[in-house]
Amino acid sequence: MSRALIIVDVQNDFCEGGSLPVEGGAELAGAISEYVDAHHGQFDHVVATQDWHVDPGAHFSEEPDFIDSWPKHCVAGTRGADLHPDLDTEYIQAYFRKGQFTAAYSGFEGLLAPDDAVPTGDRKPGAMPVAGGAPGGDLDVETGGVALAGEDAIGLDDWLQSHDVEDVVVVGIATDHCVRATALDGVQAGYSVTVLRDLTVGVAEDLDDAIAEMELGGVDIA
Repeated sequence: MSRALIIVDVQNDFCEGGSLPVEGGAELAGAISEYVDAHHGQFDHVVATQDWHVDPGAHFSEEPDFIDSWPKHCVAGTRGADLHPDLDTEYIQAYFRKGQFTAAYSGFEGLLAPDDAVPTGDRKPGAMPVAGGAPGGDLDVETGGVALAGEDAIGLDDWLQSHDVEDVVVVGIATDHCVRATALDGVQAGYSVTVLRDLTVGVAEDLDDAIAEMELGGVDIA
């Protein structure tokens, strides 16, 4: 049995200065880094998810309702889709990208990014390498830089199972959207799931309903 930390969507567009900022996002990036630095020995694996949109259809809108439609954000290969610079990626082993061509909130909808697309900290903003390409190469707009289903794609659940993970801890952005969806899907997939509330930030001012929904769904809140 092994234990994994899932860092959800700590990306520039979801932090202050981004196109869809969540208050406290930038500070959270630093707090998660400090937590991982101090506690990485408690986890066998650390992974991260990213919104990674190519053409998600009605998920993007110029007149968003902020329920089912949103301003354009986390477009594949742009600075907005990058992980926030205050999130230390030293211990992150794998990245799972979701929402290329549709809305996707749960990290369990994400697909494994190719090894050469892992952030190195030295590339120019927006210069996202893709599988088979040199660092700084052009993004494959047909796939968003990930393998699509049917092309030996590896999902988050596949990856966790292959690493014998049974317990997962979830942190990140946003408590009442992608963190909630990831945590609930984790329970449905058979994992023991804990959300560290102090290492999440939410869109709503009152997050009690989101917390209650997760608890009702079998998620432990710590």
